[in-house]
Amino acid sequence: MATYRTDCRHFSGYRPCHLGGQCEGCDGYAVAEPRILFINIDALGDVLRNTSVVNAIRRAHPCAGLTWLTQERAVPLLEGNPQVDRVLSLSPGVQAILDCLEFDLVLNADKSLQAGALAMRCRTTERRGFGVNEHGAIVPLNAEAEFLYRMGLDDHLKFFENTRSAQAILCEALGFAHQNEPYVFTVDDRSSLPRRMVGFNTGCGPKWPQKKLSIERAADIIRYIFAETNEPVLLLGGPDDTADHAELARMLGERVERTPTDHGLRVGAVHLNRVDVVLTGDSLGMHMAIGLEKEVVAWFGPTSPAEIDLYGRGEKMVTDFGCAPCWSRGCSESVSCNQVANTRDIAAAVLRRLAVLGCTQGR
Repeated sequence: MATYRTDCRHFSGYRPCHLGGQCEGCDGYAVAEPRILFINIDALGDVLRNTSVVNAIRRAHPCAGLTWLTQERAVPLLEGNPQVDRVLSLSPGVQAILDCLEFDLVLNADKSLQAGALAMRCRTTERRGFGVNEHGAIVPLNAEAEFLYRMGLDDHLKFFENTRSAQAILCEALGFAHQNEPYVFTVDDRSSLPRRMVGFNTGCGPKWPQKKLSIERAADIIRYIFAETNEPVLLLGGPDDTADHAELARMLGERVERTPTDHGLRVGAVHLNRVDVVLTGDSLGMHMAIGLEKEVVAWFGPTSPAEIDLYGRGEKMVTDFGCAPCWSRGCSESVSCNQVANTRDIAAAVLRRLAVLGCTQGR
C-alpha cells in the first residue's frame, strides 16, 4: 500500500500535488511548519495588496503551511499564488473546516468584528493582528499591532502624519520585517489580444463613490490622451462600470475601446494586462495594475495617497481639496473632489509614463 506524507505542505489528499503526487522518494517533501492561518476578508484591493505581506511571512517561515481565509469573491485574486498553500473562502461550511484544524499562528489583517471573532475562535498557539474582546470591541492582539490600531481611531494620524505604505504597516503589525516585497498576482496568457498603450480603470467599489472621477472629467482626459496617441483608450472595470462605459463610448466613439465588465476578475485582469499605462482611482483596478507591474497613474481624492506604494512605477495625482482626505461615503459639499480634478494634469502624467516606456504614437 502506498505511503502518504500528510504532514507535507504540498499534500491535500484531494488531488496529486504539483510535484507529481507520489510521496515515496519525493525530494520536495517539506513538513508544514509552522501552520499559519492568514485572515483577510476585507476589501478586494486589500487582499491583493496583502499578497506582498505573505512574501515576508514566507521569508520568515519558508516551510510554513500557509492557509489564507478570504471572501469568496477574492479567491480568483489568489489563484496560482505559489506562496499560499490553501485558500479557504468565507462560505457556508468554512467554520466546520476551521474547527477541525489546529494552527501554530493566526494572523488577522482585518479590523472587523467578523474577522476578529474568527481569529479568536480558531484553535492556535499564538494570535497576532486584531481580535475581539468580551465587550464586542476590536482590539490589537500584540504590541506591534498597536500603531495600525491607532491609525483606525485617529484621523489626523492616518491622513496627515503617516507617510508609510499600508503593506509596510501591516507587515510590522503582524510581527514581520518589511522589505518592500512586491505583490504576487498571476494572470492567464492571452497574448493574442491586441495591445494598447493606455487603459483607464474608470470605477471603484460602491462604498466610496468619490474615489472615481466624474464621467465628464474622464471623457476630457481620454480626449487629451487620444489626441496625442491616436489610439483608443481601453476602458477597464467591473459590473458597476457597465453603464459608465456605455456612456463614454457614446460620447467618445473611436477614442475608446470597451472590455467585458461582467466576465469576472480573471478576465478583467487579462484585459488590464494588455496595456502599458493604467490610469485609475484608488481601487481594486489600481492594485491589479500594481500587481502586474504596470506604469500607474493613480488619482486620489478622498483617500490617503501615502498608504499606496507604486513601487517606483508611476505617479500619484492628488486633488488639492480642503476637506480631503476624509472618511465620507457621500459628500456634503456643493462640489466634490472628484469633480474638480485637473484633467490636463492627469492626462499629462499618463503621457509622461508613456514617454518613460518609450511608447510612440499609434501602434
